[in-house]
Amino acid sequence: MTSYAAFGTLIKIGDGGSPTETFTTIAQINAISGLGVSLDTEEVTHHSSTGRYKEFVGTLLEMKEITLELNFDPAHATHSYTAGLINDLVDRTLRNFQLVFPDSGNTTWAFAAFVTDVDIGAPHEGKLAGSITLRPSGQPTLA
Repeated sequence: MTSYAAFGTLIKIGDGGSPTETFTTIAQINAISGLGVSLDTEEVTHHSSTGRYKEFVGTLLEMKEITLELNFDPAHATHSYTAGLINDLVDRTLRNFQLVFPDSGNTTWAFAAFVTDVDIGAPHEGKLAGSITLRPSGQPTLA
């Protein structure tokens, strides 16, 4: 079993092009969190349930929200109000993304998502930084 350092993980945003979509790496990402899938369940316990234990069935799968921590550059195309992630939030754009892991095969998790939150901080002693929240929609693909 091989372990990998997270350094070098990239998240890319698609341009919506057709027939071939071009993906651009989102600039200055420090951390990516929340990537995962969860399963909703529905209780189906009945009067004959064995041992009086609750029973459940699996229903729908859902990708979890993804948070990107970044050094914020308001002029960079992938961050900006006019063309980037902030613009996608304002316009409610469902965009394609790729998360590329730093393994030897560049394993890629592809998914569509909305930008649902932009939080920028500007401390008087510190860097201009922020977090972006992506809300995936639909089934991801792992290749």
